[in-house]
Amino acid sequence: MRNQIENHQFVSVGEEIDFFRNVKSEPLGYLIYFSEVRYCLLRMPKVGEQQQMGFLKKKVRMVNKFFGVHWDFIHYMEQDFEYLDEQYFTREKQHFPVYAPPETSYLDPKFFTSHDLLWARVKAMQLFAKYLKKAQLGMQKQKRKGLGEAHPLVLHWTGSKTALVELIYALQHAHAINDGHEDIAKIVAGFEQLFDVKIENVYKTYGEIRARKDKKARFVRTLWEQLLKQMEEEDGLTNH
Repeated sequence: MRNQIENHQFVSVGEEIDFFRNVKSEPLGYLIYFSEVRYCLLRMPKVGEQQQMGFLKKKVRMVNKFFGVHWDFIHYMEQDFEYLDEQYFTREKQHFPVYAPPETSYLDPKFFTSHDLLWARVKAMQLFAKYLKKAQLGMQKQKRKGLGEAHPLVLHWTGSKTALVELIYALQHAHAINDGHEDIAKIVAGFEQLFDVKIENVYKTYGEIRARKDKKARFVRTLWEQLLKQMEEEDGLTNH
């Protein structure tokens, strides 16, 4: 691409602007992005979760600082303004680039403008910001997984399955789960997973509960009575 531009005469200022603003910035942006990722992988601490997360946070601060320093140019580009394009993206208005990585200390004046490297860097940092966010989320997820494996929470339903079905229907009718929009089968599946229990013949069991001649919702009533009793006992202890 560089050799082609050195031997190519742009037919108009607009064509030159289009090349340095839209064409060159794409591959150069990815080159800068992959360089940042490579550096990140090479320099990140190999052990120590806190040290690794601290390294990523430092990189995040670096990215945010870059966006803060160049916010006016980024705003100009994101709004698709064009009134400064001739100054930013033509070699006639050329001066040493606003952003220049170390390897560009000796730039070929035929292949850069004042802002094409900066625009490529902006694109790279946008990609790198997503990479850092994904890396942080991955570490947090791994941490939660590790905590779960170290301290697994095991719950067992020790009441009757009929009582559990009664509770499930009570919660569903009270719109206490997903605002009442979830069907019974999915709620049952959730409780089966939560309590590691198999609930069979749910609809038949509910029919039997409805067919009771006295106190249809026995388990829910018992829950209410036991909770009220416990609170009254606690209130009594408090008053004493």
